[in-house]
Amino acid sequence: MTSEEFNDLLNQIQKIKCETQTLELKSAGAGCPKRLYDTLSSFSNQDDGGIIVFGINEQNNYAEAGVYDAQDLQKKVNEQCLQMEPIVRPLMTVAEKDSKNFVAAEIPGMDLAERPCYYKGQGRLKGAFTRIGDSDEPMTEYEIYSYEAFRKKYQDDIRTIQRAALSSLNKEKMEEYIRKLQIGKPNLSHLPEKEIYELMSIVRDGEVTLSAALLFGLYPQAYFPQLCITAVVIPGNEMGSVGITGERFLDNERIEGSIPEMLERALQFVRRNMKTKTIIRSDSGRREDRTDYPMTAVREALINALVHRDYSMYTEGMPIQILMFEDRMEIHNPGGIYGRLRIDQLGKMQPDTRNPVLAAALEVLGITENRYSGIPTIRREFAEYGMREPEFSSGRGHFAVTFYKEARRITNMLQDSASDVYNLLAFCRTPRTRKEICDYLGLSSISYAIQIYIMPLVEQGLIKLTIPDKPKSPKQLYYS
Repeated sequence: MTSEEFNDLLNQIQKIKCETQTLELKSAGAGCPKRLYDTLSSFSNQDDGGIIVFGINEQNNYAEAGVYDAQDLQKKVNEQCLQMEPIVRPLMTVAEKDSKNFVAAEIPGMDLAERPCYYKGQGRLKGAFTRIGDSDEPMTEYEIYSYEAFRKKYQDDIRTIQRAALSSLNKEKMEEYIRKLQIGKPNLSHLPEKEIYELMSIVRDGEVTLSAALLFGLYPQAYFPQLCITAVVIPGNEMGSVGITGERFLDNERIEGSIPEMLERALQFVRRNMKTKTIIRSDSGRREDRTDYPMTAVREALINALVHRDYSMYTEGMPIQILMFEDRMEIHNPGGIYGRLRIDQLGKMQPDTRNPVLAAALEVLGITENRYSGIPTIRREFAEYGMREPEFSSGRGHFAVTFYKEARRITNMLQDSASDVYNLLAFCRTPRTRKEICDYLGLSSISYAIQIYIMPLVEQGLIKLTIPDKPKSPKQLYYS
């Protein structure tokens, strides 16, 4: 940053008087802090990196005390950066304010393939940290493993189960899978059955894989009891709420079996615990039955949880959870977002796949498309229902989607009529030009129609561009 930007940051610190996710404050009035390793590690291990500002006395109401010696401080900070693995390369800035010197060390976020960054003096398991709010917290062994799993492309979905045998798999379902494979890949027909099993990761070196057990197993939970779904209905809006007779759960089920079986039973659980109401469609005047949540969206969310959860040894004791509250439903699965994708990019960019063999097999079986359309479908379904957009969250080894019952808050000129949004999306199922959309909306300004009505839907993934690389192209069409 420039000296002017640094001075602006110093002024901002005096306003907020606190540290943040990307800001650490150190006094450095009598010398360089002895231990910067935790913060160097945590800032390096997050995408946005962070800034360490020296010269602020946090213990004295964030007084601007200045540093003892700006040149020596930079040298000693650099010495600590050299003790990190990989080495941290800070960008140092010095600024003067009220005859006092201040130093800022900008710590860039490291590429995912280089993480975790850790202090060599303590080693990877004890010297790697993550930033939680304004605190540097030691990374868990699982968080460290997650980086390594991505970097080395571990495939936990095809790790072997030593206790399992081919006799523990449903032979008919396995044969059906092989037949479907051979239809789409005719060259497989020329291979012996045992080679196909090995090639398609049903077995590895003669041992049954986790993927095969989850797809065709007669009872996969015999080997991993917690690779299941736990589903509960809570009589309130918070866990711990009780019903009028003291009951903690209105319904409670442990859902086991293969992935296709768990998916079907989970859908049955959700369906029987939802209310159905009848509405009159504004576009057609027809009666339509609607459940609390669109079942297509529920199915996509459950498939995502089953396919993209972490199946490593670190999470095999954690089930997928379905929590149905009075005002919302939550689906939780072990394993945060995999790879480089950020939460705000979900449904907009092609992600890395954590369990590629499992995902490909479910595509062959016709259970999922494996085209990264799940989250856009979820968003579209809720928009067509006129409901609040689902929320996605990813934390320390954890991912969740939340569906709300409340109506959607529309922030453009369609704010008073969710049915207008539905009709606009229906109109755009056939790709439309800017003028066609403007005429449909009854407006005179094409640019106004696109900016106010269409672009908010584009940002939410509900409407797409036929030429996304050239958004201003005169040949551009918009479709839902």
